[in-house]
Amino acid sequence: MTPQSQFMVVATIEARREPGLRLLLGTMNAEPGIADPRNVLLPFGEFDRLHYARLVILEDATLGDIAAHGLPTPSFQKYLVFMGDCDGTASEMLADLSQRADVGLRKIFGHCDDFGAQSDVLTWMMARDMPVAVNYVNWLGRTVRQIKQESALQRVLSAKVPREAIQQMAPGVTAQQVRRDLIAFVDVERRAGRLTLTPPEPTPFEWLMAKLFHLIAIPLVGLIALPLIIVLLPFVVILLRKREKSDPEIYPRPDPQALQELRELEDRDVTNQFSSVGSVKPGLFRRWLLTVVLVLINYACRHIFNRGHLGRVRTIHFARWVFIDNKARMVFASSYDGGHEAYMDDFVNKVAWGLNLVFSNGIGWPHTDWLIKRGARFEQRFKYFQRRHHIPSQVWYKAYPGLTLTDLKRNQHIREGLECAAMTDTQALTWLRLL
Repeated sequence: MTPQSQFMVVATIEARREPGLRLLLGTMNAEPGIADPRNVLLPFGEFDRLHYARLVILEDATLGDIAAHGLPTPSFQKYLVFMGDCDGTASEMLADLSQRADVGLRKIFGHCDDFGAQSDVLTWMMARDMPVAVNYVNWLGRTVRQIKQESALQRVLSAKVPREAIQQMAPGVTAQQVRRDLIAFVDVERRAGRLTLTPPEPTPFEWLMAKLFHLIAIPLVGLIALPLIIVLLPFVVILLRKREKSDPEIYPRPDPQALQELRELEDRDVTNQFSSVGSVKPGLFRRWLLTVVLVLINYACRHIFNRGHLGRVRTIHFARWVFIDNKARMVFASSYDGGHEAYMDDFVNKVAWGLNLVFSNGIGWPHTDWLIKRGARFEQRFKYFQRRHHIPSQVWYKAYPGLTLTDLKRNQHIREGLECAAMTDTQALTWLRLL
């Protein structure tokens, strides 16, 4: 099994060069916000381990919200963020990118403050690759190569056997015979080189050891700290409730022009992207609380929610939470199936408590009770809040356009059924109906 990882390179933009950067990033797109996989600067389609990538100019229109806490508006420079989701390690992916797209990356990063003509692209990117607080992968081990090969298999088989014929087929010898014929047909196609089904690679030993260590270490630390947690818990609850009752809510209607800009980039594929940035509520209490919450969520994503769902939400391909500016702000980014409204409704209806657990530590979130109640349940307030923090991605790349997570799961089952040693009549018919 090949595990997946993420990278997120964050660099300050030289103010006078921002307009040129926006123009340059625009040349990478086939349509607004959607990358041309063969663009000359960074031909994403040539990197067969890259699932998703995006380039975002991080511009936070909500910095002034901190005035509601009686503090002056902080001054942060605009950032260029280059992030991606890949097979294998992030360091290997960045090395591959820097080696094969050196010229294009130099043109892009040349708009940043501290990138010079003599800068080594890989070293520069590695130094600015921010640690990911939470890394969510929908299906751990499912590679770009596997997705594309299984999609090709589905197309070939569905063309070979018309769906109408399968729907009218009764269980029994007929289904078994059709399956045997398809297995023989695939064998011929593979030998002729017209179809490829690569077996999974061995799971890296170092990754397995790191995963095992993480699986044991977090509960062990919690167990050791349990007496202290019991002593501190009443004080934490008191401090939390005091802040929940007094922290200001900030959820004005989103700016229509900014909202229109976001909508122009949406629904150009069956999958959409979401990028957002916001400030953590001031004070050490919220910063520490959010840090602990994200450690626990990352543990759950790493060991529990890695087989098709995040809680009850099943539409997210990849997601990440990343601290920036010494934990004063946080970036959230995801790639998900369906429209934006459906995506938000999914969270409100299924895991509103999970949204509250994280985002109630952000400035302006609707009032919560006991960290997980209310909050996102105020649906309109929540939707106004998230749209105000939503920022457009200048460039967004998907390695397998037109395919949803439902398609990926179906195609995976088709391959598994093809490679299965034996099936009952009913199982064979059920498998054929996947085509």
